[in-house]
Formats: sequence, C-alpha cells, structure tokens
Amino acid sequence: MHQEAAHSPAASDKTPDAGAQPVSAAAAPRAEAEIPRRGRSLAPLRMVFATTLAYPRQIALALTALVITSAATLAIPYRFKVIIDRAFNQAASPAEIGRAFEYLLMIVVILGIGTALRFYFVSWLGERVVADIRLKVQENLLRLSPGFYEVNSPKEISSRMTSDTAIIENLVGTTVSVALRNALTAIGGIGLLLFLAPSLTLGLLIGIPLVIAPIVYFGRRIRAVSRSSQDRIADVGAYVTEVLSAMKIVQSFGQEQREGERFARVVENTFETARRRILLRAAMTAVVILLVFGGVVLVMWRGALAVAAGEISGGTIAAFVLTGGLVAGALGALTEVYGDLLRGAGAASRLAELLEAKPDIAPPARPQPLPVPPRGSLSFRNVTFRYPARPEVAALRDFSLEIEPGETVAIVGPSGAGKSTIFQLAQRFYDPQAGTIRLDGVPLTAADPAEIRARMALVPQEGVLFSANARDNLRYGRWEASDEEIWEAARAANAEGFLRALPQGLDTHLGEGGTQLSGGQQQRIAIARALLRDAPILLLDEATSALDAESEQLVQQALEGLMQGRTTLVIAHRLATVRAADRIVVLDEGRIVEQGSHEALIKAGGLYARLARLQFTEAA
Repeated sequence: MHQEAAHSPAASDKTPDAGAQPVSAAAAPRAEAEIPRRGRSLAPLRMVFATTLAYPRQIALALTALVITSAATLAIPYRFKVIIDRAFNQAASPAEIGRAFEYLLMIVVILGIGTALRFYFVSWLGERVVADIRLKVQENLLRLSPGFYEVNSPKEISSRMTSDTAIIENLVGTTVSVALRNALTAIGGIGLLLFLAPSLTLGLLIGIPLVIAPIVYFGRRIRAVSRSSQDRIADVGAYVTEVLSAMKIVQSFGQEQREGERFARVVENTFETARRRILLRAAMTAVVILLVFGGVVLVMWRGALAVAAGEISGGTIAAFVLTGGLVAGALGALTEVYGDLLRGAGAASRLAELLEAKPDIAPPARPQPLPVPPRGSLSFRNVTFRYPARPEVAALRDFSLEIEPGETVAIVGPSGAGKSTIFQLAQRFYDPQAGTIRLDGVPLTAADPAEIRARMALVPQEGVLFSANARDNLRYGRWEASDEEIWEAARAANAEGFLRALPQGLDTHLGEGGTQLSGGQQQRIAIARALLRDAPILLLDEATSALDAESEQLVQQALEGLMQGRTTLVIAHRLATVRAADRIVVLDEGRIVEQGSHEALIKAGGLYARLARLQFTEAA
C-alpha cells in the first residue's frame, strides 16, 4: 500500500535488504515460510508418478503399445535375416518371396500403429499430469495469505507454473517413454544378438562403450552450451521487452542509436554462444560417424570372414548389423535419460514446495459464525503487529480503535504511520502478534476468513481490473449479479456513461489491467464493484489520490452514495476529502496521536493541523 513506506509489504518486501534474515517463529509465527531449496535427487519425482498413477487405464495401454513397438522394432532385423537367407535364394519361388515380404510389411504396420498409440497415450498422460499439478498448485496458491507472496516472488511462482510444468510434461510424455522403450530394445536386442552370433556379440559389447563415451562427453558439453544459448536468447527477449515498453522515454531522450548498439551487442553475444554450440555438435557428429560406421565396417568385415568360412549366413550378418545399431542407439539414448530425470526432479521439487506450503491464515476447526443480520462494528484492542519481512519494526503499537455501525472514520497520518496495515488486519490477511480484532463482537481468529471478507468491500487506491470484459470486472464482488443490477451500480458510480459508449458495452474486453480505460474510469468501475458487493463495511484506500480534478469529483460523488448506510473506513492523503467524516483518526508511527472532527483537530494544533496547513497552503 502506498502510505506504508516503512512497514508495508509493498515498501519492505519487494526490495528487501540484502542482509534481511528470515522471520523467526518467535518474532512472527508463520506456517508459510520462504520456499526451501532442496538437493538434487530423484525423490521429488514421487509426486509426479503418484499423480500419474491416478490414470491406470492409460498407463496400461501405453505400456502395452510400448512392448508391442519394441518387439516389432527387433522383429524387423530378424525378418531381414529370413528374407536374405530364403527369399534371395535362387531356388525360392515367387510365393515364398511374397510371403517373406508380407510378414515384413505386417510387422511394419504393427510398428506404425503401435507407435501412434504409444505416442498418443504417453502424450495424453504428460498433458493430463501437468494439468492436474497446475490445478493443485493454483488451488493451494489461492489459499495462501499475502505474507507468503512477500517472501516468494509472484514472478518466480509464475515461472514454476509454466517452465517447470513444461519440464514435467516432457518427462512424463517423452522421457519416461523413451527410457522404457530403449531399455526394452537394448535388453531384447542383446538377447537377439546372442542368439544370432554369440562370438560377434561379445566383441560388439566391448565396442559399444567406445562409441557411447564420446557421445556422453560431447552431449554434456553441448547441454551446458545450450543452456547458455537459451540464457542469451532470454537476454534478447528481456532487452526487447524493456526497450519497447519504454519507447517514449527512449525517443524523448534521443537514445535510439545507443539502444540499437546495445541490442547489437546482445545479439552478437547470442550468435557467439550459438556458434560454440554448432561447433561442438559438428565435432560430435564427425566423431560419432567415424566410430559408428567404422564399427559397422569392422563387424561386417569380421562377419564376412565368418560367412566365407561357412560359420554364419549372410542374412545373419545383416540382421546382426541392424540389431547392433538398434542396441547402440538405445544405450546411447539411455545415457541422456538420467540428466532429463534430474531436470524433472528439480522441477517437481519446486512445484512440490508450492503444493506443500500451508496458509498462515486458515479457518479454525470450528469457526464461530458471525451474527446475522450484520451490524458493521469493528474493534481493535491493544493491537501490535509486525510484518513478517520486517519483524524489527512495529507497524502498529498497542493500537485500540472502536468503530460503531454506520460510522465513517477517516484514518490519516504521514507515510509509514500504519494506515494500510489497519485494512489488512481488518480483512485478516495477517494476524497481530498481540491484541484482538473483533467484527460484530466476534474475534477474527475465531471466524472463517471468507465470512469476514464477505462482509467488507474494498475500493483500492488504483482500480485493479482483470483481463476480462467489463461485466466480469463489475460483478467480481458478486458473481451472480444480473445485468440490471450491474447497470444500477454503474449508474450510482458515475460509470454508466462511458460503459454505454464502449464498442460492445458490458461485453467489451478491457485489456490487461484495464488498459483501455482511463484511471478515473478504472476507479469508478472499482466503486461499482464495491456497490454490487453490498457489504456492511466499506474500506476506501486513497480512492481518489491518483485522479485528476474532474475524475476526482465524479469518483467522490460516487463514493458519497456508496458510503450511505455503511460503516466506512477511509484512508486519506488529501485531507480535503475527509472533512465530512464522523471522526478523523490521526496515526503516527503505529499509534493514535489524535482523533476527533476536522474542526476540533484544527483547533488542537497538533499533527493533523500541521498536515492540513501544509496541504491547504500548497493548494492555495
């Protein structure tokens, strides 16, 4: 909040001190700790596989298709043996040749269908598991109180919900399938090789590591450079976003050429990193081709000698070479799997941390119901509160305030006095370290937080709007509201005129953050939203401070209608807007230093009079 420079999360937690220490349990008991960092192991994958096991039918179908495709893959080299030994025999009849190739075609058809089914089911599992994890994480995130987001950056959390879940999707939908397929192919292929030519197989098993070793070496180097390349690409994106979003400043100060030169350096760094990656891939390709084809030549040489000696048939050596290639490829692919599994485990660990986070503010086991009908009284008694990220500074100190039903109370004071903290405690986004807060006589800690917030309507300093149409933004406080009720609230908030003028009326999309509307229009929508909420307690947090004079007048008129018959708490920086309040409470360093009417406080000559004198003198 804008006025809590010394104490609020906005001031203290978005730019924490480098030496800030985590809050101790004694200073501020919390269940929502900073997200812990875990070691690199495969243990976090249990969460992913537990989610996958919820779909046994798809798992069974995917495994069946996997076994069929692995068997069909190994059957192809064996059929080549049969074809070469029988169909290429001069004594073979056309019917025998046809049958040999018909069987091969049948295997190819089975392989194609099985591969398609395997791809579908493992991809389905990957997408389904990611969707389930995202839903679970978001459900838990919506339950966590604002204190959690002080310590943990929403941008980082957003990254976890996108990039980390993409890694999980690749793990379930590709990596595990690849690992199982290649493991089956390698085991079955080695068995087939031993059946075809035991002596050649022993030589091949000795040679396979010689082929795999450089692949693993170059693979690790390429992965490292690829990560660096991705970072450089991300730098390009970050630079473009930064400059384009500040284009007015760039052009106002004539910095187009300098920004072009900066961008050229970023692009050249990206190219240089890509060049190193390409060079490594080229070297690996040369080495692999040399080793693989050299190995094939040696095996065929040895096999040709065996064929000449009558030890094995030509079909056997052909099948042996094909199967050996399959086994080498499968083993090479398996060496990449562990790295992918570690990446997936890291992603799963970060998502599991979000799933395991517990809310500080949760309903008690047996919530005490709030009285019906609501009265709208609010009581603070000896409240002391420190924000979790700044336990050494008290935002409120021994604060006591009784607000009667229907009363309008203005809260004023210098920046950092604790004004916005009162609102956050009233809505039970935090619990105080000392003292009690009561709503209609019920302690907030004994009631359901959702029921507490249902009795309050907030108009923030800036009208927070969502990337949706006008209707959805207006009825956000009461989703079941009809269009007639929405228009009635818009009329009362002086918003009907510009809403009617929108291209599609209430169906007009307002853009991200309501960018298609002016600040005054956004604020009037926020007021209409609070009107639709129809709550007995109204919280106004500097509702007009960011507006021009004309917009402020329209919004002030709307607020006057909104405040009728409701208990209202008003945080005000502009003292001219709170003269008509029933009571003005003056805060300084978390304590009430004065309270009374505007006239009485002016006569008292204290802090309020000094603030008023400064403002009214400046205005004059």
